[in-house]
Amino acid sequence: MDVKILGSFEATENGIALPPTAGKPRQVLALLALQAGQVVPVSTLMEELWGTEPPRSAQTTLQTYILQLRKRLAAALPANGPRSAKDVLATRYAGYLLDITPEEVDVHTFERLTAAGRRALGLGDRETASRLLRAALAVWRGRALVDVHTGMRLSVEVTRLEESRLMAVEARVEADLALGRHHALLSELAVLTARHPMHENICAQYMVALYRSGQQWRALEAFTTLRSCLVEELGVSPSPKLQELQRAILVSDPELDRFTVRGDLMV
Repeated sequence: MDVKILGSFEATENGIALPPTAGKPRQVLALLALQAGQVVPVSTLMEELWGTEPPRSAQTTLQTYILQLRKRLAAALPANGPRSAKDVLATRYAGYLLDITPEEVDVHTFERLTAAGRRALGLGDRETASRLLRAALAVWRGRALVDVHTGMRLSVEVTRLEESRLMAVEARVEADLALGRHHALLSELAVLTARHPMHENICAQYMVALYRSGQQWRALEAFTTLRSCLVEELGVSPSPKLQELQRAILVSDPELDRFTVRGDLMV
């Protein structure tokens, strides 16, 4: 099976599309795919579909959705194949299991490449880190499950995935900054700071890229914009480390040429 979560929801078996158009069965398949190879309790699926107040018929309705998904699977599987639809979408004690390997889901590819990129970055191999992290981010085709209605459970998963995506972007930018690619990063960082106006680490990366590109005044302007946003929205000031970066830019500290923005640390 080939399952794509990171963008529009796609799942194919032998080239045949599996996701139904109906919203709730689509949610069920998406949640099972995200937990590939693991039992998803009936209670979890019901919470996803109906929240904390499921109707009396919820369990029966869920069974109907499972039957619908199995029919689609049966139509896609070889007639004399080794596994039936009930083997692939299996019933387990108090739950259901989509019996596929994590490698068949694009989330696994993204997480594997991201982990490898972070390891390379930690070892100082910035070229490899940049390449691997770019490959990880290329797996994404848009917002996760963009065409699936998300209930309580899927919303949490989408948020987690989007945070992981942003962290991978930060790590890749860190690698590219260390490789001297500050000019190439300017437009991307301008968009990122606009989308995440209170994200200090991204702001710090943008400030460093601007400074190294000979735009000291714009680097200071980026700091001022973030500070105003933090004060207006949260009533707090930028962190001491970001203020330290601002002071370094003000005095054109030579250390800025080798300055690295890493995670929540600026060193």
